[in-house]
Amino acid sequence: MFQVMLVDDEALVRNNLWTLVDFRKHGFEICGEAHNGVMALAMIEQSPPDIAIIDVDMPEMNGVELNRMIKERFPTIKTIMLSSFDDYDYVRDCLKNGSVDYLLKHRLDGATLIAMLNKAVLELRQEDRMLKERNDQKEMAEWMNPVLIRNYIADLVRGKPQAPQHFEAFVRKNGLYPQTVSYAAASLQIVSFLLLTQASSDVQTNRLVQQAVEIMQQSLGDIQERTAAYLENGRLVVVFSFKERSELAASSEAERLMSKLRHALELFLNLKCEYAVGHLCSSLSHLGASYASAERSLDSSPAAEPANHAMAGGSGINGQRVSLTIEEQKQLLLTIETLDKDGMQRLILSVFNSIKGQPVHSHSVQMIIGELLHIADKVLKKWLPQLDAALDRLPPRSELGRLGSVGEMERWLQAFYANLLSLLKEKHAVGPYSRHVSQAIGFILERYAVCVTLELAAGAIGLNPSYLSRLFKEETKSTFSEYLNRVRIDAACNLLESGQYSIKQISSQTGFSSYNYFFRVFKEITGVTPQVYLNNLGSGKLRKVVKYVE
Repeated sequence: MFQVMLVDDEALVRNNLWTLVDFRKHGFEICGEAHNGVMALAMIEQSPPDIAIIDVDMPEMNGVELNRMIKERFPTIKTIMLSSFDDYDYVRDCLKNGSVDYLLKHRLDGATLIAMLNKAVLELRQEDRMLKERNDQKEMAEWMNPVLIRNYIADLVRGKPQAPQHFEAFVRKNGLYPQTVSYAAASLQIVSFLLLTQASSDVQTNRLVQQAVEIMQQSLGDIQERTAAYLENGRLVVVFSFKERSELAASSEAERLMSKLRHALELFLNLKCEYAVGHLCSSLSHLGASYASAERSLDSSPAAEPANHAMAGGSGINGQRVSLTIEEQKQLLLTIETLDKDGMQRLILSVFNSIKGQPVHSHSVQMIIGELLHIADKVLKKWLPQLDAALDRLPPRSELGRLGSVGEMERWLQAFYANLLSLLKEKHAVGPYSRHVSQAIGFILERYAVCVTLELAAGAIGLNPSYLSRLFKEETKSTFSEYLNRVRIDAACNLLESGQYSIKQISSQTGFSSYNYFFRVFKEITGVTPQVYLNNLGSGKLRKVVKYVE
């Protein structure tokens, strides 16, 4: 029965409406009467009807105002307006506020009243159907929303309390993973994610993550049967559902699809990835354990020689080093300042030897490589701030995304630092010099620690030694030997400041044939002996800067 309220200040009219038709016979029931708008509104608040028949002209609150308030506060109630007058303004206002129709009392009969009530019922049913469709669409959109599904999965594999129960209820309600016999979870890691995103904004990082998830889902197919979700730090989870009862067939299919995902990420985003598939399980409640087994397999150290931790300063879980030592950082900067390519390469090799027993995607390896890159960035900012074009000669950081082993990372870093040193040497040789003199200066900077002579430099450049000597003197205001000695003494000062070598060691490392000769040249250029220079450093006195490039 549809509930109908009568609202009219004339009792005679209300009584006439009561007797005009058999309401119950037609599916309606009079649920209340009110003689003005205020009373009607109070009754509606207590028990809203389906339909209200309202007189337009009433005291205290007329029908037009009551109709407007019903529209605002009880929009599901259908209203039929009655009036003794055919006033167009009333008609327009009532229809604008959702009335089913506007009837004149003197023309009202049983058939017309029933027709209007049925019209109101038709509108109610249409609105109910539309509301149901919207709710169905909302529920459909909700469960088909990939973000929602992935959030459930992420909570599950992270071990969030009650997550298995919530996810199982969600799957049952929405028919996700239909006809599934078994499940499995896989763990996938974007190898150099931390390195690739360390200088990126949150927006750029999120865009990369979204692209990776979308490409993976496209490769996987229907999200109702296989789902990819992001966790953190370049780590993703893939959930598989299988209809086959054969464990071998299910495991093979998971491996095939994960290999396909890895290839897709390498092909479309240039990202090197590693993955592992967890064990099969019969229910969603065990999916977290399946993922945990995949993650353990992924993060286990690869077969490699035992790592040498002799130089490891900061160490993390199981003694694995997590950062460069202070001494390593100082030594690396020293080899750069002295343009010592061999020393730099030995140091980088030593660092990588100490981490080669760890997976390349591990947080500690990525942090150490990130520190090496950070040191290079500081050098670039300090010594090469204006050489944007020359920086194109350095290996691009985007190449890190293609590297999948500690060995590949080492080779890339060695090449990066070698190119960096070449840029620094060129920068030191830059000046108001001819091409030949710049080449001679570059030769000195490259080989000052070993045997360097005017004849060797001239031969390397392809000039007559006498001609090069005259040209060098004219442009640098120094002889070849004087310039070479200033380069060597500048390197010696840096080594003395490091505090890592004895004076005799430094004399040989900077290319001097004897300690006595080193002692004499050092005093000529700096004004003090090496020992006095060292003592002055200890007392906090500033060193005399040796500028070998005027």
